Amino acid sequence: MPSSVISPVLQQLGIQSSNPGVSTGNRWLRASGGRLDSFSPVDGRKIATVQTADEKTFHRVVDAAQAAFLQWRLVPAPKRGEVVRQIGMALRKYKQPLGQLVSYEMGKSLQEGLGEVQEMIDICDFAVGLSRQLHGLTMHSERPHHRMYEQYHPLGVVGIISAFNFPVAVWAWNAMIAWVCGDTCVWKPSEKTPLCSVACQHIVAQVFKKNNVPEGVSCLVSGDYRVGHWLAAHPTIPLVSATGSTRMGKAVAATVSARLGRSLLELGGNNAIIISEHANLDMAIIGAVFGAVGTAGQRCTTTRRLIVHDSVFDEVKNRLVKAYGQLRIGNPLDETNHVGPLIDGPAVKAYTSALKHVVAAGGQLIVKGGVLKGKGYESSCYVKPALAEVKNDYPIVQHETFAPILYLIRYTTLDEAIALQNGVPQGLSSAIMTTRVDEMERFLSAAGSDCGIANVNIGTSGAEIGGAFGGEKETGGGRESGSDAWKAYMRRQTNTINYGTSLPLAQGIRFDL
Repeated sequence: MPSSVISPVLQQLGIQSSNPGVSTGNRWLRASGGRLDSFSPVDGRKIATVQTADEKTFHRVVDAAQAAFLQWRLVPAPKRGEVVRQIGMALRKYKQPLGQLVSYEMGKSLQEGLGEVQEMIDICDFAVGLSRQLHGLTMHSERPHHRMYEQYHPLGVVGIISAFNFPVAVWAWNAMIAWVCGDTCVWKPSEKTPLCSVACQHIVAQVFKKNNVPEGVSCLVSGDYRVGHWLAAHPTIPLVSATGSTRMGKAVAATVSARLGRSLLELGGNNAIIISEHANLDMAIIGAVFGAVGTAGQRCTTTRRLIVHDSVFDEVKNRLVKAYGQLRIGNPLDETNHVGPLIDGPAVKAYTSALKHVVAAGGQLIVKGGVLKGKGYESSCYVKPALAEVKNDYPIVQHETFAPILYLIRYTTLDEAIALQNGVPQGLSSAIMTTRVDEMERFLSAAGSDCGIANVNIGTSGAEIGGAFGGEKETGGGRESGSDAWKAYMRRQTNTINYGTSLPLAQGIRFDL
């Protein structure tokens, strides 16, 4: 049974000991895909069970989403925005219990759980304003008495595959934008955090019912990798947005592209902070430690590499060792703790394996890390954040390990530092700590960071929803959340109107009869 702390939270969010995990909005469907038990990495206890989708029920859900799209696309965008505004208000009401559930089911600190729900609220606010700004362009025609313009139309059913590390926010990034664009959504959440998705579906259903939103605008299909494959392979789902590992993203992209669909991929990161000899080291240490140990190293934007100028390397290393000695590891619902557990046993094995690879490659463990056991660590998913001095070309450094391991790498020139920063397969987030304007501008130039996100004097994690989020190379190239990322959820149409009495052709072509 779940702990007495979380039981009232589950009741508030409408979660029972056994829950249907397939929904077309207000309607929960019986499915025979199997049982999915959710265990908390906080204390190892079973929280609840979710019934998963079988293939027949999955297709029934997609059919409902397609039918709803035919109605939802005709609702004026500002009216759709009003519904999303009310979702934002409902999330404000449920922020505390939903944040607690995120923390307990996923393992991130309570502050980060609450922050994730705040991201959902923020994207609702962003989407409400966006609903009145889905604009195109007007172009001058070369033909007399002609007007050219472009406009954006709803795309259709959007498939959303989300990861365990942000079990609610990334879905909201996609769903809120897709809904104001006039699309309907089918969400396949991570099988490691199914209850968070059930809670979100309950919250949204209340708002949709009050506003007579068509059944099928918000759909949920819980299950394992097979559900993700059905989603990617479905011929009438024009866009699949997938967040997770590079391996998963490549499989999704291959399946979607084989049917000439669109995929929006936000995959792995191997993010670095360059610490210049001109850096404010107080700022640099805070940014590095939070980036490396926040969410126990299980963010796609986690700081995994510190590329430090040789002249300040020893000072930075010593400060980090002191800071790591002050970290408190334990139950993430206790706000005095900095670091919670990893998600599960396989994640712990990946962590311990990575440390062995560091030593085998010739690296030096500065803070050795290790698995914590005993009272307060009953789930055996708690590990110590580790520090290692390495070279950038070690195979394990080139690989993204989803755990709190921070690699320290020396450099002597800025060109060398940028080359090291870019010298990994991934390209999500990056940062430089410096007080020199020329170094800032060099890092942000076309010859600088090759990542989708490049920061100056802040860390690699903690992106705001106003900017487009995503990266290059093996990170997938997709963009979610802010800026003009909404265009991925719509189809662009170019229109030409002839308001004259003759039919001139483009390029001066003559066709006389």
